[in-house]
Amino acid sequence: MHVSVEPISVAEHLAFVRKQRAVSFLQTPGWGRVKTEWRSESLGWYAGRKLVGAGLVLHRPVPRLRRYTLAYLPQGPAIDWGGELGDWLDPLAAYLKANGAFAIRLGPPVRTHAWSAERVKEGLADPGVTRLTELPGPQADPVGALVAGRLREGGWLPQSPEDGFGVGQPQFTYEVPLAGRSEEDVLRGMNQLWRRNIKRAAREGVEVTVGDDLRAFHELYVHTAERDNFTPRPLRYFETMFAAMSAEAPERIRLYLARHQGDPVAAAILVRVGARAWYTYGASSTAKREVRGSNACQWAMIRDALREGCEVYDLRGITPTLDAGDPQVGLVQFKAGTGGEAVRNVGEWDLPLRPIAYRAFDLYMRRREQARRRR
Repeated sequence: MHVSVEPISVAEHLAFVRKQRAVSFLQTPGWGRVKTEWRSESLGWYAGRKLVGAGLVLHRPVPRLRRYTLAYLPQGPAIDWGGELGDWLDPLAAYLKANGAFAIRLGPPVRTHAWSAERVKEGLADPGVTRLTELPGPQADPVGALVAGRLREGGWLPQSPEDGFGVGQPQFTYEVPLAGRSEEDVLRGMNQLWRRNIKRAAREGVEVTVGDDLRAFHELYVHTAERDNFTPRPLRYFETMFAAMSAEAPERIRLYLARHQGDPVAAAILVRVGARAWYTYGASSTAKREVRGSNACQWAMIRDALREGCEVYDLRGITPTLDAGDPQVGLVQFKAGTGGEAVRNVGEWDLPLRPIAYRAFDLYMRRREQARRRR
């Protein structure tokens, strides 16, 4: 199939997204307006005059290479990944190189392996197992293996680090399948602790509302960052995120806020595109943790996703650790309690378009990572 790549308008891009069952929110035009430090453009793949694929490209210059940009397609593009990849990616490379990119980074929205919650639970209980990849019998996806092989053959370079978290999107995620399931089915799939916590939140009178009180969310979020030792994003980032994504579609983004006797105790942000919903940001107070506001928020979001016909509730990134001594294992335990499955995706890959510039960029990124680790 002969496919050409050319710029498309925001309206054309959105029209394509609306026709798909699953497109990452990171591949919507609105996300380009959220990432203000990048220049964004929408590209379309045409077979004749028919638009058959679309992608959001984020362009960013890097120090000492300002003549060129890194072209980044997070969790995209939205193309037929089961087809002949050269037909799709070669015209993308030609277009981006002609327009000043020194490299392309993309993250195919394709999984390679999945582990059930029960298998993850077994691994967490086994001191001899320290990583998801050490668990026997994962569910393998042949499309994912094919995509990884074709990318490698095409000169693409894998960028996923050992812990699954690089400078881009995580390679390991946690997902709760919703298609064909009822609320009772999902509850039965959760572990006993999760079910007990959801019931306790209801018994304690925790109320979850959907609203627009971003200041209340941000106060909880900054508190969470101080407690859990990460750098919070400013309030302005979330204001931009809500404005850009709400303008794109009214149902695209929502803020859930849990209160107990009037006090905010937890908050979370849900994003939905088509039949997929993502838990993107969460926050909770240290006080009143016993009323389980975070579990109440998650359950409210899952129930809404179910009612709206979503097929997947995506809890986003985890590390592949199952080591009891690793501080990240708590995140795996929390998300595995929802049932569902841990997923390994193809990960992010780079294609150098200008090798000298790419080597300089790679050296810069390595030095930056070394400096970060020393801090």
